[in-house]
Amino acid sequence: MKKVVEKTGLKHIALIMDGNRRWAHSKMLPSMMGHKKGVEALKKTVIAADKFGVKYITVYAFSTENWNRKKEEVDFLMNLLKDTIKNELLELHENNVVLRFIGDKSRFTGDLVEVLDEAEEKTKNNTGVNLQIAINYGARHEMVQTVQKIVSLGIKPEDITEELISKNLYTANIPDPDLLVRTGGEKRISNYLLWQIAYSEIFVTDLYWPDFGEDALKEAIEEFAKRQRRFGE
Repeated sequence: MKKVVEKTGLKHIALIMDGNRRWAHSKMLPSMMGHKKGVEALKKTVIAADKFGVKYITVYAFSTENWNRKKEEVDFLMNLLKDTIKNELLELHENNVVLRFIGDKSRFTGDLVEVLDEAEEKTKNNTGVNLQIAINYGARHEMVQTVQKIVSLGIKPEDITEELISKNLYTANIPDPDLLVRTGGEKRISNYLLWQIAYSEIFVTDLYWPDFGEDALKEAIEEFAKRQRRFGE
């Protein structure tokens, strides 16, 4: 599989991890169990990405719209995120993973921000898979913040370029995704990386996210290898 990845030039896979709650309901389990199994699926996927030679993985963990869910579920997800990072950080670091959190952290509690910052600091010099976790992320919100940042710098309108915008997004210095994978069968983008996926190939699987792993990632990469990418030609 490494040869396939190298041959296709696949560097970055973005994932919409959909279907945790549906997976749980299909097994007559509480929604929270689906989210816990989703964490296990993410670990398997990151390990597989490293095995296959994929350098960047970006996952959609919590959107700006997810705050509209029931408070008990939101609280559970925030605690799950904090506990998962604390419990898995050492193993991720030992596996040479670079952790980065993209999104607006302003709504998070101080202790959660501290955990996220510590994880980024501890892993910043690693050289393995770059794992971006999008939390409190929304592409439109990202674009608004980017425009505000550029305006605040006093840059003239005629000096604003696509390159400048890219350098001021949350994903600055990260190559745009070559492949966008969505689990759960839904065929929509859901306000995710709208600027960055302008020319990404899209792969949708009916698998719910907790069932995703090495075999599913391999299938997505093999499908990507069959595509003839076009960039407006």
